Amino acid sequence: MAFYHMVDVLTRITERYETVKGIILELEKLGCVPKAQTFLILLRVFWHGGMNDMVFEAFELMRNYGFEPNTFAQNAIMDILFKIHRVDAAVGVLKEIQFPNFLTFSIALCNLCNLKDLFLIGDTFRMMLKMGYYPNVEIFEMVLNSFCKMGKLMEAYQVLGLIIASGVPLTVNVWSILIDGFCRIGRLDIAINLLEKMVEIGFSPTVVIYTTLIKGFLKSHMVNDAFDILRTMESRGHTPDLVLHNVLIDCLAKVGRHDDAIKVFVGLVKQKIVPDSYTFCSLLSAICMSRKFSLLPKLVRGHLKEADLKLYNSLINYSCKAGFPSFALKLYDDMVDRGLTPDKYTFAGLLSGLCGARKIALAIDVYHGIVRTYPDQDPHVHTVVIHWLVKVGVFHAAVRLFREAVAGGYPLDVASYTVAIHGLFKGCRTAEACSLFNQMKNLGLAPNAYTYNVMLSGFFKERDVKMVKEMLQEMIDARMKLNCYNSFMLFNLLHRSDQFISIIGLLVEMRDLELIPAKANVLLFNQLGQGVHLEDESHSTWMCYFGNELLFDTSGSEDLSDVAASVG
Repeated sequence: MAFYHMVDVLTRITERYETVKGIILELEKLGCVPKAQTFLILLRVFWHGGMNDMVFEAFELMRNYGFEPNTFAQNAIMDILFKIHRVDAAVGVLKEIQFPNFLTFSIALCNLCNLKDLFLIGDTFRMMLKMGYYPNVEIFEMVLNSFCKMGKLMEAYQVLGLIIASGVPLTVNVWSILIDGFCRIGRLDIAINLLEKMVEIGFSPTVVIYTTLIKGFLKSHMVNDAFDILRTMESRGHTPDLVLHNVLIDCLAKVGRHDDAIKVFVGLVKQKIVPDSYTFCSLLSAICMSRKFSLLPKLVRGHLKEADLKLYNSLINYSCKAGFPSFALKLYDDMVDRGLTPDKYTFAGLLSGLCGARKIALAIDVYHGIVRTYPDQDPHVHTVVIHWLVKVGVFHAAVRLFREAVAGGYPLDVASYTVAIHGLFKGCRTAEACSLFNQMKNLGLAPNAYTYNVMLSGFFKERDVKMVKEMLQEMIDARMKLNCYNSFMLFNLLHRSDQFISIIGLLVEMRDLELIPAKANVLLFNQLGQGVHLEDESHSTWMCYFGNELLFDTSGSEDLSDVAASVG
């Protein structure tokens, strides 16, 4: 506790004097002559407090004052260099330490294992042995675990041989690491043999080891074998814990055994094991994949005492998708009552779910409640509700909410304006869409590619060639790309317009600037093959400009409302 207090004190001193040099000068003013121990204390506290820059400065200043940094100081520098990923420099320090100690190699190996550097782990391990330092069981386990997680089982066996040769007793943890390593590479036969061997020589496998094996067999779709291991575990007096239940629910859902996954959850509740966020997320996955959405409220209700914001967001989102908007709203109210502060993902999930379930009046009421209670929401919340109202065809309500947001001074961004513009076009209010587009630009919000494509799509549907040309020119000036859907609409317009030459010039310029989808031209040849003929002059112009380059993929049209709303 005293050492932590020293970190706090030195942090405040550093804030005042800014540098180690400043601290040393102040000590000198007070009559304290700097000694090697002074620098070592400073270095140790800075190192412990994670103040890396100050450690480097103290190290250099120590040398400047004529003191040679000892092994402790060099260990600290090496550790920091590893942690900031200056591996070559750290290894250089390791090799320069004149009198390395056990801590030197422990620090180096710990960092190298975290970095998963196979070669340097082996090199450092050999250096440690050569210097006469023998790893303890913790270091052996750390290196063994690193090799197993990297799938380097040959190297892991070498470490195991060294453990045995060194007389270090094998531990349950060593067996656990080896079994996990073979499960990771799918060698379940060897993993099972190791389990039998450890039991044979008197070790008792832990629930962790059984969990590893069960997970391995389930991932390999060997469900019956996994349940056999579970029964063996229980027969030996072990009770499945929360982690094992989570693994069972998650893995069973992923291999299509949804009913079994749900039964495991029910069994967990009967054993009075409190589920966590991971449990519920796995359960939701099982319910969703099994399409048994009606089970959701029944299974979840009464088990949310430990739920956090992330879990509530997932439950709200799934409840809406499952067709239970009222339950989603109840979850939202429960979350707020428990003192959890909703975030933009909470609001987005709830509003999109209510709109998707056609609970339009309720969605609008909830939105109004949100902006009253949490007026500082970012633009995403406003954008989501407007987008979903447009998506379900309630265009005028969407525009009304947008106008309310503008009048209320709520923050709106280019995505908010884009979905509102799309709603105006959908509601056949083209003049208002154009006005809002100009208003957005006057406010300093630069239209993005989605905005331009929404505008262009609207003008295509209006067959307004003049505005199409104007929008294409703006896209050229802003270097914004045409999307596949509008490429299709543009080619259709070209076939039906007497202004082919003026439009084709813009199209060529966009092609040269790489603003047109790379495969768009295939549409032209498809249509020509189907008997859609251009006038001779237009056809020659087209062929001259585009040749045989493929520019369009007919499968690439997008739902513009989805595209626009995906921004931000």
